[in-house]
Amino acid sequence: MREKIPKGLIAILVIIIILFLDQSSKIWVKTNMALYDSIEITKWFKIYFVENNGMAFGIEAIGKLFLSIFRIIAVVFIGIYLNRIIKRGYKFGFIICISMVLAGAFGNIIDSVFYGEIFTASYPGHVAHFVPVGEGYSSWLHGKVVDMLYFPLFETTLPNWVPFWGGTEILFFRFIFNLADASISVGVFLLLLFYRKTLSHSLQTDAERENILAEKSTKEMNG
Repeated sequence: MREKIPKGLIAILVIIIILFLDQSSKIWVKTNMALYDSIEITKWFKIYFVENNGMAFGIEAIGKLFLSIFRIIAVVFIGIYLNRIIKRGYKFGFIICISMVLAGAFGNIIDSVFYGEIFTASYPGHVAHFVPVGEGYSSWLHGKVVDMLYFPLFETTLPNWVPFWGGTEILFFRFIFNLADASISVGVFLLLLFYRKTLSHSLQTDAERENILAEKSTKEMNG
């Protein structure tokens, strides 16, 4: 039954579902919570609203404009690559993983490109709202990415006798992220766990693939 479903359709559905859930959660948080507001779901899971200019999990390392442009270029290349592996008939699981990575990257691009133009600024004590395009808190490509998923699983303090780090407070997991980040991370994790050889094979050029096949044929003939 599964083989009758076009692989391209599966990829599109995965991307649409992830984008819908990601943007719905971000827009709800942006328009219902002030910056740094927190909603405790359980002791180990909170909705904690923060924004960042940087990469996944709130990491900031390079300029915002450069990062936005880099993300757009990366999504274009991933999209081209996804189209290629679909046409070459790769497995459903592999295609779904690449689709998850593409959807996650595209989800954060939407924040970066559009949010600065269509939202007022979020800050402590103030909930943002939609505004006409061009009246937002920033310009195109300079929007901040909305993060809200926070899993403080456990917190402890290292004993004083521990060299160098004695007395240091340890919080795991301290990163705050969004569904787009999670989609990228899960997709990459599954690729490395189950599809390393497939990934390596898919990245080979036609010339490299022909050379490998020729070498195998030569070895078989000489063997």
